[in-house]
Amino acid sequence: MASTAAASSIANPALAQWKKRATLRRAWGLLSDFKYEQTDPDIFYGHLAEDTVGLIKALYAGATGSALAHTRILDVGGGPGYFGVAFAKEDAQYYTCEPDVGEMAAAGIRLASSVRGSGLDLPFRDEAFDITYSSNVAEHVPDPWRMLDEMLRVTAPGGVVIYSYTCWLGPFGGHETGLWPHYVGGEFAARRYRRMHGTEPKNRWGVSLFDVSCGDGLQASNNIGQRNGNAELVATFPRYHPWWAWWMVRVPVLREFLVSNLVLVFRKSS
Repeated sequence: MASTAAASSIANPALAQWKKRATLRRAWGLLSDFKYEQTDPDIFYGHLAEDTVGLIKALYAGATGSALAHTRILDVGGGPGYFGVAFAKEDAQYYTCEPDVGEMAAAGIRLASSVRGSGLDLPFRDEAFDITYSSNVAEHVPDPWRMLDEMLRVTAPGGVVIYSYTCWLGPFGGHETGLWPHYVGGEFAARRYRRMHGTEPKNRWGVSLFDVSCGDGLQASNNIGQRNGNAELVATFPRYHPWWAWWMVRVPVLREFLVSNLVLVFRKSS
């Protein structure tokens, strides 16, 4: 199995494909869209869906040498359907598993392939998908590594798992509660949000938002061979950073504050 440092190398085949698009302009554009998450989600999630398709397309091509067309893709926690529309343009067979019915219908997009279920117990048979991915869901479940194991279970031999999540100590770790209050504490951030807005935050610390660190993900990845002998780590990198900032993943402490969103890429053994 590749070490974390080796997997983070820009020479890695999977990352070499994505490096072409991992630019400062792209990073700034996504950051600028963040202000629309609550006020105009069509803008925020529409652009994020297009970016996610590009990311998965590049990582899958780099890891397997194959295209997205006709692959079976499972999105764990896919939300209101924006991603399904984007993947349809690539002629991929897209499925999503989401526990919240309200979240599934929030954008008015109906997908026949939407399944209600938990990422901790995916309602699919073993080895059902070519690509299984999750975007910003791990920090919302109490046992994120059980969810990773489930994603590996439903991925076919030779397939790829892409696991992306927001790191707690990054600036967006507290989600809508602000850029700094979660550094004081999750409970403090929730109380402050309630005092300022008169309502509970959508993501409630300790209930629907948990403090998952960058180091937690790297440790779980390096132990993946012990828990799942049929999978290997092939890449780790910050999702939204330009390629020249990927080195941050390899620096303890610094990575907790600056990586912001960690991507872990695994390949299932054939």
